[in-house]
Amino acid sequence: MDQITAILDRLLALHPKEIDLSLGRMERLLAALGHPERRLPPVIHVAGTNGKGSVTGTMRAILEAAGKRCHVYTSPHLVSFNERIRLGEGGRIVDDAKLFDALLRCEEANAGQEITFFEITTAAGLLLFAEEPADVLLLEVGLGGRLDATNVIDRPLASVITPVSMDHEKFLGSRLGEIAGEKAGIIKPGCPVVVAPQEPEAEAVILRLAQRLRAPVHLFGQDFTAFQDHGRLAFQDEEGLHDLPLSNLSGSHQIINAGVAIAALKAAGLWPGAEIAARGLRKVNWPGRLQPLTHGPLLEKCPEGAEVWLDGGHNPGAGVAIARFMGEQEERHPRPLYLVSAMLTTKDPVGFFRPFEGLARHVACVPITSSTTARDPFELADFARVAGLEATPFTRLDDALADIVACAQKDGEPPRILICGSLYLVGEVLAANGMTPR
Repeated sequence: MDQITAILDRLLALHPKEIDLSLGRMERLLAALGHPERRLPPVIHVAGTNGKGSVTGTMRAILEAAGKRCHVYTSPHLVSFNERIRLGEGGRIVDDAKLFDALLRCEEANAGQEITFFEITTAAGLLLFAEEPADVLLLEVGLGGRLDATNVIDRPLASVITPVSMDHEKFLGSRLGEIAGEKAGIIKPGCPVVVAPQEPEAEAVILRLAQRLRAPVHLFGQDFTAFQDHGRLAFQDEEGLHDLPLSNLSGSHQIINAGVAIAALKAAGLWPGAEIAARGLRKVNWPGRLQPLTHGPLLEKCPEGAEVWLDGGHNPGAGVAIARFMGEQEERHPRPLYLVSAMLTTKDPVGFFRPFEGLARHVACVPITSSTTARDPFELADFARVAGLEATPFTRLDDALADIVACAQKDGEPPRILICGSLYLVGEVLAANGMTPR
């Protein structure tokens, strides 16, 4: 066991619950560390249910095209914990030595007191961000917003609320408005907030809080918009129309994410102009989100000529976006679609699978080996059937792929395979395929 794994295991044992939303423990630890949260570069804070990572990745690509040094904090990771923390010039993933030192200092400052894993590892991230020079910190919320460990920033350059949908109801509330209220908890008095398209119930809650805090609002569809026009990205706000290339990320929902990212940079005073932004948009990289698998040992286990996609989306909103993309692919180039899926017990499988009814031929349900809260494949297959899909459970990913090979031979045509339902599953696939994010 290496040093990083050993210390992460120790930190995981400091609290009986994986999630226990509160700011008290975080504030105590940050005080013991000398308040690194007060020495950070200017911050753009990002909350929401879907699209947080894509919006963050798009902002990072544009800022780096402008020569800015970006710190980036995201979660969860896909293969290596280090992926959560990117430092400075080139957005390099933190190396083991720096990460271990920061984690050890947090462990010592915490002195064995009760604290969640996300809280103490977020403190380590803030420590690194405070001590390494950068022009901006792109800070992604872990869960919710109001009581999230990242919500220790007093005056961000801008707060961003990506689309809110039902997820983590056990912690955030059973109604969309309640969840939106938790996400909107990152809005700070007088600081601009950029709001992505929302369901009316969520939008009303977000706007009401922003008004109460006198936070200037930049609302998609009202203050700015983004749409595809003849294979280009059109972004329009009160300053005019920008003609830009499409983002390097796949899916029509990435049009909205790119628009929100551009609006956030403008609200934060960091917009570098359309020419530089165009260079950034062509280089956006966010692994595990409609990522094509084009090479590697795992692809060799798929049917010859198969088209393989990975996406870690895991809630009903993500299901709609991913199914829409797969439908667009089907219209352009018809192929039988097979899902290979795994999910955590905290997610809504029926809500995720339902948009694929009439589109997916079959769901192969597989286990997740890297999480203790994974749903049993037999149970997941039952949920898929409730959503109107044919489904079969498998005890191994290789067995699921072998079954798709057999089906493809009967079909007589290469299939389209979507590996989906969990970032943990996507991480396992990338690791098995030798594709650790960089």
